[in-house]
Amino acid sequence: MIVSRDNEKLKLVRKLHERRWREKLGLFVCEGEDLVEAAAAEPVELLVAGENVEPSLLAEVSTAAHPPRLIAVFRRDDLPAADPRPAVLALWRVADPGNVGTLLRTADAFGAAVALSPGCADPTGPKALRASAGSIWRVPLVPFAPAGRRVALLAHGAVPLGETDLRGETTFLLGAERDGLPADLARDLDATIPLTGAESLNVAAAGAIALYEWRRQNA
Repeated sequence: MIVSRDNEKLKLVRKLHERRWREKLGLFVCEGEDLVEAAAAEPVELLVAGENVEPSLLAEVSTAAHPPRLIAVFRRDDLPAADPRPAVLALWRVADPGNVGTLLRTADAFGAAVALSPGCADPTGPKALRASAGSIWRVPLVPFAPAGRRVALLAHGAVPLGETDLRGETTFLLGAERDGLPADLARDLDATIPLTGAESLNVAAAGAIALYEWRRQNA
């Protein structure tokens, strides 16, 4: 039973809350039974409140609003291989981890892959993992080298998405909500989601609508 906050396993969990340590060690942390049970790999470490660690100590190293019963450490190499999918959400400098995690969950729902440019939030960070709801274990992260038809989603001034031919392999380019996509980012066409009220959509909502339209045209 772990009874000291200076225990090496607890120190490791605290380290892995920082991106630099996740990248250096090739490890990440899943908090909570749902995320741990969704894993497609055996954990490097498994901490269970009341079984092998004092609950108060586990709560101290958690980033969750409500202390979890389980915290597990996994290898990043055990995440899905970069297998090609017919649809890809290519994220350009999407720095909000909640959006990255939600887009992973959306890609999972539609059988798509996700590509992350430099400057994107780490999908294995705590907030992104919670937002992904376990989809991190089912969605391949592919290189940011868009293949097939490249469709840039813009807030305004482009062809309506529903009038765009999305049959076959398609990569949707999505930028951060404030800065959008750079003009020199290679694409085949620009598309927009027509709106009647709000000025723009959250990037995660835009990605979901884009994949729904892609699925509709490829049914």
